[in-house]
Amino acid sequence: MPANDALSFLMAWVAAPLRVASVTPSSASLAALMTRDIGPDTGPVLELGPGTGPFTRALLARGVKEEDLTLIEAGADFAALLNQRFPRARIFEMDAASLRHLSLFEGPVVGAVVSGLPFLSIPPRKAQAILEGVFATLRPDGALYQFTYGRRCPIDQSVLDRLDLQATRVGRTFRNLPPATVFRIVRIKTTESYDWRLA
Repeated sequence: MPANDALSFLMAWVAAPLRVASVTPSSASLAALMTRDIGPDTGPVLELGPGTGPFTRALLARGVKEEDLTLIEAGADFAALLNQRFPRARIFEMDAASLRHLSLFEGPVVGAVVSGLPFLSIPPRKAQAILEGVFATLRPDGALYQFTYGRRCPIDQSVLDRLDLQATRVGRTFRNLPPATVFRIVRIKTTESYDWRLA
């Protein structure tokens, strides 16, 4: 991890600890765990709260095309940095809760969503708004990947139940500061099969 990334992250955390929720960027180990099920055949990928881009770099290493990435970042400094680092990706400086009111995609074509958002510090109503926006863009077979520093899914069970979603633990890495657990969140019932390439 570049030293200037660590400094940028620390400064962002000092300015807004509830929004950033960590004093350091995610490790390569966590990035590998978050993206291990994603590849070039996944199709478009949406990333929430990419920060300095550790998950973005891991997605590119997995073979996802840069132009297939859409990054949602609320922090102006991080958004500017991402624009420099990933010029072919679509980058939006906005709150992820606005997703449900915008049409960033023509239909549910996203194959995976990777989230670095601190759901433990996000109120349930806002968390539900974010998830509604996310799952409106996801194909029926798509999944949201979310990490947390605890052992339980960071999204309140009542919110998951309300939206007919289920969370499954993907794995845990101790090679992150602090150690982190990754969850895969999907719809409980999927409708007919959907080919995003024909959309």
